[in-house]
Amino acid sequence: MPAFRQVGEKQLPNPVLCMAWSPKRDLIALANTSGELLLHRLANFHRVWSLPATEHTGKEITALAWRPDGKILAFALGDTKQVVLCDVEKAEILHLFTVENAVSCMTWMEVVEESSVLSSFYNSEDESKLFLPKLPALPKSEEKSDEIMNLLGDVRLNILVVGGASGCVELYAYGMYRIATLDKVPGSCRSLSLSTDLKSLSVITEVRSVDNNPEICYVQLDTGLLSDCLPEVTRMARKFSHISTLLQYLRLSLTCMCEAWEEILMQMDLRLTKFVQEKNTNTQVQDEFLELLLWGQSSPELQALLMNQLTVKGLKKLGQSIESSYSSIQKLVISHLQSGSEALLYHLSEVRGMCLWKHKFEPLGLNAAAIEDAITAVGSFSLKANELLQVIDKSMKNFKAFFRWLYVAMLRMCEEHVPPELNKMTQKDISFVADFLSEHFSENEELFDRKGKYFNVERVGQYLKDEDDDLVSPPNTKGNQWLKFLQESSHLKESPLLFPSYPNKSLHFVKRMMEGVIEGCLQNPAEVIGKSVKQAIFMPLYTVPERCGLTFIIFIKRCRWNDKKANMHYVVFTMPEGSPSKLYMLRRATDPYRPVANSVVKHFLSLSTLNTSFALFRPDCVYSCLDARFYDDEMLTVVLCAPEGEEDRGRVLAQLPLGSAHSCQNEFNWDPALRLDQQSGSVPSQALVLENQWRILENMKAQFVAVNGIRKVACVLSANLRHVRMFEMDVEDEEDEEGGDSQKASADQDVLEASMNSQGDREDDGDGRGPDSGPESGAEAKEPMEDVETHLESQEELELV
Repeated sequence: MPAFRQVGEKQLPNPVLCMAWSPKRDLIALANTSGELLLHRLANFHRVWSLPATEHTGKEITALAWRPDGKILAFALGDTKQVVLCDVEKAEILHLFTVENAVSCMTWMEVVEESSVLSSFYNSEDESKLFLPKLPALPKSEEKSDEIMNLLGDVRLNILVVGGASGCVELYAYGMYRIATLDKVPGSCRSLSLSTDLKSLSVITEVRSVDNNPEICYVQLDTGLLSDCLPEVTRMARKFSHISTLLQYLRLSLTCMCEAWEEILMQMDLRLTKFVQEKNTNTQVQDEFLELLLWGQSSPELQALLMNQLTVKGLKKLGQSIESSYSSIQKLVISHLQSGSEALLYHLSEVRGMCLWKHKFEPLGLNAAAIEDAITAVGSFSLKANELLQVIDKSMKNFKAFFRWLYVAMLRMCEEHVPPELNKMTQKDISFVADFLSEHFSENEELFDRKGKYFNVERVGQYLKDEDDDLVSPPNTKGNQWLKFLQESSHLKESPLLFPSYPNKSLHFVKRMMEGVIEGCLQNPAEVIGKSVKQAIFMPLYTVPERCGLTFIIFIKRCRWNDKKANMHYVVFTMPEGSPSKLYMLRRATDPYRPVANSVVKHFLSLSTLNTSFALFRPDCVYSCLDARFYDDEMLTVVLCAPEGEEDRGRVLAQLPLGSAHSCQNEFNWDPALRLDQQSGSVPSQALVLENQWRILENMKAQFVAVNGIRKVACVLSANLRHVRMFEMDVEDEEDEEGGDSQKASADQDVLEASMNSQGDREDDGDGRGPDSGPESGAEAKEPMEDVETHLESQEELELV
């Protein structure tokens, strides 16, 4: 009786390029050729959400990786060379970063090493909550806690490893902070695995051989510095992840401020400029308004401007919009920018303290001078935010007084009733409005040449524009006693304790400058750690002739494993020049210099092969392996295919136990001067027993498989990349399965047929027939299928070559 229960099946509209199971839940992520990211549940393949491709991110997804806690999904985009972190709960993009080369493979691992130092750090990591207030949620957030903070995740160190087509490998702690950059990997990365003890990184690369054919090689890199300094690396990475998260928080806060700012006052500047160009008199605009202020009379041109273009209702609406916009920006600056800047200063100051502990942190490349520059840049950003608050406060007072006076004057022009509470205006109010008119309504020829307008009545918007130009109207610092004191003091003028203020620059400019300084501060450790990584092992495996295409490259891209208990790297692959029915298993210790048990060969290599030959209808039928995935430390999930010309025998999903292969006593002496395919005849073999862990995949040209041994689930993908089937593995109640599963499978098949008929997209199995054609379907195939089950239940032995 097959031990797998089919729980879902579907024909998809677009071909699937990548698929990956969640490590914590029964969720599978799929990326298709249209650039869409899909999340499906195991049961009935129900779609949870979809994230469509956009011009901003990209349309060519090349790799997927789940964060170990299953809350964040990372996907790489080849056309824009970006890596995007997506919130699984809400399908929202939380963070993205650009890489130098297109990503070809990714993996996300979690450190399992324990120590007393790490345990104490895990318990005390949240000390910042005692000193810093909780950051408020950004506007339009449905949750009380902001989604951006989900980027931090658990305290335990996890690392996202990204491999590129040019052999460049980058390591990102917590998926955000680039902790190492490796550029010494030969060829193009096809698969990689970082050991959970951080001692080594195994990479499968594609190198061009002498005859210009792709040559698949195994490379093992020594990452001993990360392992030796694990407590320090964890502390540093956690702090820099906090910093990266806060930078993202400040960036989004500034975006919200820009959205809150309204361009309604810009229309006033343009109308005043048009008024200057069209009026016949030689008087200045401020003289026209001052005459209206002092005598209550205006020229016909000014009266037409006020009554026809601004209007009484328009002026009232303008005042309300300005007050609402300024209040929103003011709240965002106080609650978000200032709080985020304070938290940023706190974490950078702690990193500066790490720099002073040179014995522990100097080998990791922490630079005290770079940290000081980063602290100074954050201080300047805080000063600029405070300057914006002062400009907002002053502008709100000015506009309130100005609009109140102008509103009364326009009511009098219309000969309408003026409310008594608005009719009272003291000499102080008149003086205040006069000062506002003289400061804001003077014609500026330089501004007209730059912006096409003479006036700059609104002063807040210039701080929010992402431009390199200086402020059009910088703040007036005349009479500022503190600045005067600093200029006159020879000791304080150049003091490093005082943050530079950049009075002529916008808030956006200072923010970009701060990000650049902090980015430079983060780069040095990545370069130092990257240079410490050395190539320990290089093994050429086999070449891929052009006639084989990318099949064997794709195969090896998918099947690698890190045994956390035994601290071993495993790679399973087939070789095109040899028999496709043979699986080769390469085993290496995570410590590049530790001998592997049961082997005394050079580089301490232990290699075995698996012969997956067994007959479905007769003993001479040899099945080949199309795809393989490690189900867990002791089990391999494979998709098997009948030889060419006998495709009607079906394809099989099977579980292969590897316990006997791991304990193989035979030794293989690898000649380092030759590739593995040139000496494959001397590779030792081991026999395996195939029990009831198999299932024939009827009406499906299966090609690829994705598994999750923790959740005991599998997803099989067809050769046309559109037909998928979902399975629960290791089913315990087989009696219930026999009755219930047959009904469910029948229902699923009916749904699938209806879906395929409605879409008009039937699977092509090589001879133009649909998925329901062939000897396996209908009454004619019933008797041969019974022979198949009888043969497989006899526990035919597999030979491990």
